[in-house]
Amino acid sequence: MRALVIGATGGFGSEVARSLAARGARVAVHGRNTDRRASLAQEIEAPQIDGDLTAPGGPDAVVDEAARALGGLDIVVMSAGGVAFGPVADLAEKVLRQVIELDLIAPILVARAATRYLAKDGVIAQVSAVVATQPMAGLAAYSAAKAGLTAFDVAFRREMRRAGVRVLDARPPHMETGLATRPIAGTPPGLAEGRNPREVADELVAAIAGDGDTPDWIS
Repeated sequence: MRALVIGATGGFGSEVARSLAARGARVAVHGRNTDRRASLAQEIEAPQIDGDLTAPGGPDAVVDEAARALGGLDIVVMSAGGVAFGPVADLAEKVLRQVIELDLIAPILVARAATRYLAKDGVIAQVSAVVATQPMAGLAAYSAAKAGLTAFDVAFRREMRRAGVRVLDARPPHMETGLATRPIAGTPPGLAEGRNPREVADELVAAIAGDGDTPDWIS
């Protein structure tokens, strides 16, 4: 298996990369934090992929570079994103656009780029969020982007069915990933303790591999 994990320097993406590597996959890792990316790449012996997902042509360049590094792709996991907290009225237009760019447009463009490489039994796994189906006040733009991604994944799955490529829409529960401590803007509300991201990553990777029962947060 040759897998690209985008957003592998995040608390969840890093665990997905580790879980895939533990199953014997050759993994390429992408992420904005160069120090974390280098550390993870050394840990799991993975090529590092650089690139800005919000730049014109950025998603294509990231996927192309990973395919060159691995000699092709069988799995693409899109786990990059960002969150902004607060009422829409209090958020700047720039912030709202950035949330939509990171959490909706970039995943769509990554999926499009992946179609050039994935063949029968390939997998695209989009990491959405529980707010896709349970929108929250104070997270309106983030909820909208994730709901839009889920709608995209449903339609895109139908488009890829004939090619034999599976499209997974993952809406994981709240996890202790540290995402809330690195918002694009705003202050996070008090949140109950979340699940261990490694456990959730293992569940996603099992679904990617087609092992066992799929959790209800993955479709």
